[in-house]
Amino acid sequence: MAEWRFLRGWSSDELARRLQQLAGAPRNFDAVDDAMTVEHGWRHYYSEAVIARDSERSASFERISEALANYRFSDPDIVTAHFEPDTPLRGRRLLLEVKVMGLRYLCPTVVTHVRDDKDTFGFRYDTLAGHIERGVEWFVVTRNETGDIRFRIEAHWKDGDLPNWWSRLGFRLLARRCQRRWHRRAHHRLAFLARHGPLAPPFPDAFGLAHQGIDVEFIYHSRKK
Repeated sequence: MAEWRFLRGWSSDELARRLQQLAGAPRNFDAVDDAMTVEHGWRHYYSEAVIARDSERSASFERISEALANYRFSDPDIVTAHFEPDTPLRGRRLLLEVKVMGLRYLCPTVVTHVRDDKDTFGFRYDTLAGHIERGVEWFVVTRNETGDIRFRIEAHWKDGDLPNWWSRLGFRLLARRCQRRWHRRAHHRLAFLARHGPLAPPFPDAFGLAHQGIDVEFIYHSRKK
């Protein structure tokens, strides 16, 4: 079951010990990718947005890729990632500290796939035993021929190892709202990091106008009853 606490988190020493214990931790699901469909009871969602323009092939894509690999796109008020930064990205264990209404859940994952070429960078993690969800999630940035940099988050998941009945009830009531909020903030944070920090203005559109925020598309699929 997921480890949880109320109104307090875990010390660095506690987190280090738990990361060491993840070395042989198994996934908490056994489905293959082709079977993770809505028809088989898996939920599927994705969000994507153009977060920067890099038409002159500047360092923006490299900065974004580095921020992505270090999980800096995640709002720490919602999800904080704990990991050993010196470990290779592929195979890296992460403890995701999920925070909601004073509760904190420690959710283990492992990076199983990495994409890294000239205009694509990203990774996928799989959930491990003790996670409140079961499934996989991809985080990928791509750059097209005009320099637009697009960030996409995509997941296939089911309910995981929630520790008690009220956590299961709260998860069903709040999960989609929290997911949407986290996705929106992830796109905004990565866009700001691409521009040297949160005080940078948004990039202009095709007409030279700057608009507050980013147009994030969020699509959610679940099995109909």
